[in-house]
Amino acid sequence: MTKIEARPDAIGVLVTDMAATCGFYRLLGVDIPDGAEAEGHVEAALPGGMRLMFDTEDVVRSFSPGFVPPPRGAGRVSLAFLLPDAAGVDAAHAALTAAGHHSETAPFDAPWGQRYAVVHDPDGTGVDLFAPLAS
Repeated sequence: MTKIEARPDAIGVLVTDMAATCGFYRLLGVDIPDGAEAEGHVEAALPGGMRLMFDTEDVVRSFSPGFVPPPRGAGRVSLAFLLPDAAGVDAAHAALTAAGHHSETAPFDAPWGQRYAVVHDPDGTGVDLFAPLAS
């Protein structure tokens, strides 16, 4: 199998209450932007270049209409891998699904400016594959 050129970039967390989540992670020293409590998607930079991302269930439903949230504490974290370009997202998705891994979301041009897809790892953890769309 050909190695996919991707870089771990972010950890995504599905949240039910953005305000409570922001407050919790601020107590842990994560620099969450002011006003983030009112947003459906929030990102915070972590040391070493990684990002911590929070998404409400409604945000996930906006691009995955059949989404049924897992119970609290189970399956609510995903890993995000940055690919070099949109074609890399498509190729990574194809390679992973050809190897037998489940595709949750086929590659598409997301309204937030990325080529985006989601594949499950062997234990069902969501792995986001993304690349910025060419401007």
